This record gives sequence, C-alpha cells and structure tokens, in this order.
Amino acid sequence: MEGRDTAIDLGTSTTTVFLPGRGVVLEEPSLVALTTGDGRPVAVGGEARRMLGRTPASIEVVRPVQQGVIADLDVCTRMLRFMLLQVHPRRWSRPRMLMVVPSGLSPVEQRAVQEAAEESGGRRPVQLVEAHIAAALGVGLPIHDARGSMVVVLGGGRTEVAVLSLGGVVARRSLRLGGMDFDEAIVDWVKKEHGLALGERTAEELKIQVGSAGPARPEAARATRDDRPDDYEAEIRGRDLVTGLPRTIMTSTAEIREALERPVTAVVDAVKEVVDATPPELAADIMEHGVALTGGGALLRGLDQRLADETGLPIMINGNPLHAVARGAGHCLAHLDACRGVLVDTSEL
Repeated sequence: MEGRDTAIDLGTSTTTVFLPGRGVVLEEPSLVALTTGDGRPVAVGGEARRMLGRTPASIEVVRPVQQGVIADLDVCTRMLRFMLLQVHPRRWSRPRMLMVVPSGLSPVEQRAVQEAAEESGGRRPVQLVEAHIAAALGVGLPIHDARGSMVVVLGGGRTEVAVLSLGGVVARRSLRLGGMDFDEAIVDWVKKEHGLALGERTAEELKIQVGSAGPARPEAARATRDDRPDDYEAEIRGRDLVTGLPRTIMTSTAEIREALERPVTAVVDAVKEVVDATPPELAADIMEHGVALTGGGALLRGLDQRLADETGLPIMINGNPLHAVARGAGHCLAHLDACRGVLVDTSEL
C-alpha cells in the first residue's frame, strides 16, 4: 500500500505537515521534552510546549531546530517520526516527501534535513524546496512568468526576502532573525526597564496581545491587527530580579513597540536592500502587484503598514500567512515534475 505524499515545513518554532488533497493536517510546536539522564523523549509538540518553563531538573525542553538549521539531528528525527505517526497512524510504506529549508544553507545543513526526513520514514531521496519559493507558490505568485514577484517570509527563527522571475531568484536576503527574536527583545526590554524576568511563553503572549510594529493609525486600522490604541494596556507577571519574588506590572502597546523596534527595523532594512538590488523593470512590476508578506511574523500588528510606509510598496497578506509556506510545499509535491526547476539540487548532497 502506497503511503501518502507528505510536505513538511520544518520551522524553528512550529512544524507544519501538509498532505496534497487534504491540506494542513498537523501543526505542532518544534519542541521535544527529554529526560536529562538518558535523553529519552517524554513529550513532543504541544505537550512539550505546555512544559516549557515548568520542568523539574530531570526534564529539559529543547528545540532541535535553531534559526532554520537542525541543531540536534537525533532529536529532530524523533520529533518528525512522532509527528508523522499522528498523520499516518498505521504502518505505511515510505512516501514521497518534500521538506522546506531556508535559503543559504550549506550542503552539510541541507543533508542533515534530508537525513532527518529519511530516517523518520521518507522515501529516498527526500526533496528540498527553499522557503521563499514555497511561500510564493503558496500565495499564488506567478514565479514562472516574466514578471517580478516579491515575497517576505517572517518565520520563527529566520526571515527570507526574495524577488523572483522566470522561476529563478533575482535578488535575495536571508536574516537569522524571526518571531522568536521578537520574543527575546521583549524579554530583554522588560528586564532592562522594569527589572523583571519573563519566560519565553509570557513574552510570546505579550507580543500577540499588545505587540505592534508602528503607531496606531485609525485610517489604516484592521479588525485583527492594528486597531488597538497606543495606550492599550496588558498585565505582565514575572520574577523581580532584585527581590526574587513574583511581581506584576502594567505595560502598553507603545512600550512593547519600543521593545520590538530593533528586530522590526532589521526586517524593514532587509526588504529595502532587496528592493534596491532589484532591476528597474522588475521593481515596476512589484510596485504594481505588491509584496506578499507571509509567515507567523506577518501577524504582528502594524507590520504591513510599517513596511508600506518605509518602502512605498503595497504590502499584501493573503489568506492565512502561517500556512503559506506549507501550502506552497504541498503544491510543489503535487506537481513535482513541473516544479523540479525550483527545487534544491540534492544530487551531490
């Protein structure tokens, strides 16, 4: 019995599994809880995330993928095997598998992704596609046409910015910075300004609740992203760095926007650099058709308006930006022969 073809977006913060014809069937945090003694897996995905910051000394929660690169091959393989068993609960023959990777990985790093996928159950050789290609296909950009298409992928550990035309990359920039760096910036800022230690989960929740990339603009407000005023407040609970005791403070959208300024500016600068390196004819196409903003970071309140203000380009967020890369990977897998020209050449890995 043939196994189902499987496309996987192996992200730093989240791993998404896509089956052609069925869509996204699994979305789990890229986390594994291990015993510190023998390294035995205790929990994977959402269950491991619930343990984050709450484990005893005998258990540690690890991220096997760091900034888009596999940091622990064995743990990553176990994580993938567990997730695939959730999708294919019965024994299944090795299916065709396609993995999403960031651009700019070395052959060794690309081979590590292949090995993890093959050891978890994928048919050899596992195919690879770069994140910006998958994202562009996922939002329906005509990357094979003689027309400039621009995509920004703001993932958990990496940001990819690329201009595509005729099935190739014209200009590209890859940053080892993503949504998790936004969380870290909030942790550092609260520690510096308020002397309060926050956990990773608290910082992420704060980013989602009151995070902002630009001042509130009523005329550009959206129901889900930038309709909250700058004085919108949220409660923060953490540990006082002086007394060591729990303490609660109030913060606002304006304060968290200040905390996020450095990583947001880095993303804006990367987009500007790619636009600056784009030939005039293709730049005119992008001005006409806009820039596709994808990835979980696209949901940061006001980021689309901030990019539009600073680049002068129309910014589009189509559908669910969280699943754009996985949808594009699934499209590649469903039309593998037609998409071979945009896949990573793995013949020498």
